Amino acid sequence: MLSVLSYGRLVARAVIGGLSQTDSRDYSLVTASCGFGKDFRKGILKKGMCYGDDACFIARHRTADVLGVADGVGGWRDYGVDPSLFSGTLMRTCERLVKEGRFVPSNPVGVLTTGYYELLQNKVPLLGSSTACIVVLDRRSHTLHTANLGDSGFLVVRGGEVVHRSDEQQHYFNTPFQLSIVPPGAEGRPDAADSSSFDVQLGDIILTATDGLFDNMPDYMILQELKKLKNSNYESIQQTARSIAVQAHDLAYDPNYMSPFAQFACDNGLNVRGKSQLVITSYFSSYIQQLPTLHCLALPYYSLSIPRREVSLVTE
Repeated sequence: MLSVLSYGRLVARAVIGGLSQTDSRDYSLVTASCGFGKDFRKGILKKGMCYGDDACFIARHRTADVLGVADGVGGWRDYGVDPSLFSGTLMRTCERLVKEGRFVPSNPVGVLTTGYYELLQNKVPLLGSSTACIVVLDRRSHTLHTANLGDSGFLVVRGGEVVHRSDEQQHYFNTPFQLSIVPPGAEGRPDAADSSSFDVQLGDIILTATDGLFDNMPDYMILQELKKLKNSNYESIQQTARSIAVQAHDLAYDPNYMSPFAQFACDNGLNVRGKSQLVITSYFSSYIQQLPTLHCLALPYYSLSIPRREVSLVTE
């Protein structure tokens, strides 16, 4: 399996002198990416937002910013199926649904469900499976809505501590819940995704990832890397994302490292180290800014917020 990471931090910027910073202002996302995929060079993207067998998307619609990650199951390669086709198609479909406004911000499970059933109805046969995590930031209510299926997941870091995190869904050791398109009768259920909603605050860091991060780096290592982030410009965000990606990648290939995955394996009667070379890591990151709703501005700073996309302010 592969992994994808995203993280975001809430910061405030006064656009006009004397503008009071109140909770009535909107939040928005700033993102950067870095990834690794098996048999691919470091940091190289496949078609679309895909790293190896993993896929991700970043989308905006009116008052919501949406992030999605999916971990394609590498075992399909043994049957001549490219694992990235399922995860990539699922994420591209969810991204399109968001951009078309065919979703409710408070119901990310609905995005995953609609996207999955569109895949089932695809005229071109598609086989595969993946875990998935979708995070929706309601910019006006400052609420984060999440849906997670399998061993992908998210963290919310506040003041250097983890204050929210997803629950991992496993049938048994190393067998996470998945969405699948296989012979009839064996499909996964998107409504089995775990969902949650909670408020975010200025200064929060929101991190989403597939298992390559959490299996290779315990929380304290992730927090150590995040503490190195001193400002909110795009270059700093990119540097921190890459730093986390490189460390998780290196640890995954260290045969002597007792990773969280290895410890979990030992707890289940298996003697392994690291995460093993079957797991490749890839990551993408996002920051959050608080923007005023009374002005429509297009500052150069905000053009850095999403790679290859321009971020605009939502106005009343």
